[in-house]
Amino acid sequence: MKVRYTPAAGAELAAILDYIDERSPSGARNVKRRLQDIVAILAAHPYVGRLTKRPGIRRAVATPYPYLILYQVMGDSIVIHGFRHTARRPSED
Repeated sequence: MKVRYTPAAGAELAAILDYIDERSPSGARNVKRRLQDIVAILAAHPYVGRLTKRPGIRRAVATPYPYLILYQVMGDSIVIHGFRHTARRPSED
């Protein structure tokens, strides 16, 4: 499956990585690698993520890091809608 990112998702990812990079460049590399690994898993197994309350939107957890990847399966594509730290707005999904 193809993977696409919404502009908002791209901006969220950049903000997350910039924030971590200011504190720990190696930490930012590790988080980025893990998020990329999870996205690759989603491309291979698009329905592995849990459905959220929002119709058609699924979420996958990027353990051991506290980030959710919010995405939607659309035809032959995975559309990444956002990234969220689990400590922020925990009741939303």
